[in-house]
Amino acid sequence: MTRPTSRRTVLTAALAAAAGAGAAAASPAAAVTSRAPSTPTAGPLVDNRFWSTYTDWRRGSAAGTRVAPGRRPGLVIATAEGTTDHTDPHTGVTTSWEYATWTSPLHRCTVPATEVIASWNAHTPAGTWIRIELRGRYSDGTDTPWYVMGHWASGDEDILRTSVDDQGDGRSAVWTDTLAVDDAASGTRITAYRLRLTLHRAPGSRRTPVVHRAGAAASAVPDRFTVPPAPHRTVRELAVPRYSQNVHVGQYPEYDNGGEAWCSPTSSQMIIEYWGRRPTAADLAWVEPGLADPQVCHAARYTYDHQYEGCGNWPFNAAYAATYRDMNAVVTRLGSLTDVERLVGAGIPVITSQSFLKEELTGAGYGTSGHLMTVIGFTPEGDVVANDPASPDNDAVRRVYRRREWENIWLRTKRYDANGTVRSGTGGVCYVYWPTRPTPGQRRVLGSLGLV
Repeated sequence: MTRPTSRRTVLTAALAAAAGAGAAAASPAAAVTSRAPSTPTAGPLVDNRFWSTYTDWRRGSAAGTRVAPGRRPGLVIATAEGTTDHTDPHTGVTTSWEYATWTSPLHRCTVPATEVIASWNAHTPAGTWIRIELRGRYSDGTDTPWYVMGHWASGDEDILRTSVDDQGDGRSAVWTDTLAVDDAASGTRITAYRLRLTLHRAPGSRRTPVVHRAGAAASAVPDRFTVPPAPHRTVRELAVPRYSQNVHVGQYPEYDNGGEAWCSPTSSQMIIEYWGRRPTAADLAWVEPGLADPQVCHAARYTYDHQYEGCGNWPFNAAYAATYRDMNAVVTRLGSLTDVERLVGAGIPVITSQSFLKEELTGAGYGTSGHLMTVIGFTPEGDVVANDPASPDNDAVRRVYRRREWENIWLRTKRYDANGTVRSGTGGVCYVYWPTRPTPGQRRVLGSLGLV
């Protein structure tokens, strides 16, 4: 079996449509003979399950971990189960670490899934880090291997945060941050899964990671080139800060060639600051003095995936957002633009992932095989108000895009590149960030989407 090793999307926002040959989601490109749109299936497409409460953590199987109670319960190391040597694949340095584990109960998906995306919220003091693994169960009752979904720390001094390539069993594979069935047409589905969290710390240390939230979005979005229009119900625009990634072109090229590829961390930073959080002066001391918006450089550094060689790892962006005080963050899929309207109507902006040719999104002025934007509102006509980081400067970031164009490029799973070859679409992938104490209205909307 031949398969790519990662979901390495081209996140350079000003990418010319003719060069947009990279895959933007987990499926490899394939030739087609028809341009007829697929018909979406009925029923729910996404099942979200996140463990975050004291009761949630107690229901899992602990080996050296315990639940730290409080306003925001978290999983911590109680007594290490053992010591292991870990060789960082990007530095070659081998270090000994104490470890303890927690394994979730088996979650049976309400949607037999073709893809599963894990995400987590944790704090990792210096000298600590976590490994996140996922094991799926197929519809025939057999299991996948334990797939590594990330080696993660909020810093980069102890380990280099990384996804893991070359994981597969002939029926499913991991594409950077997404576990995907190899051939959905075969009928193979993931009907249940477990998560396993391994918490590490330096031997003899009393420090511990704290995991506040972990879970996954399991989805079965049908292959489709177009999607039906969703009802327009919300007119509102949120006051989200505006940052352009292109202000940072050429800066810190060690992080995916600099700002031209920083749409994901730039979008994340906009929403983090919308919620009143931002890095401190001490956090930003490493950034060269005089650079505009140094917090965007900071976000790029601390979302960077050293295997993917980019800042576009979806769960790493959510995990970065959740390092800020009292923040929750998840990666999921939404079923329609109406779902985004409901969140925006409750005061929650949404970061969406999409790919398109230049002519498919009027007013963008570019095409891309993968790009993140922040939806901040809807006009009376239902058009999308977006903070698009692929703008020449901060003042130009606010854009209004046509509703039908937007919902199609975001929700489809198949698209055509400039050469007429079929490529993948993200099928409604998005990041949702919100404070740990949402308003009652925000909680209702989040709860209806399975996010709290």
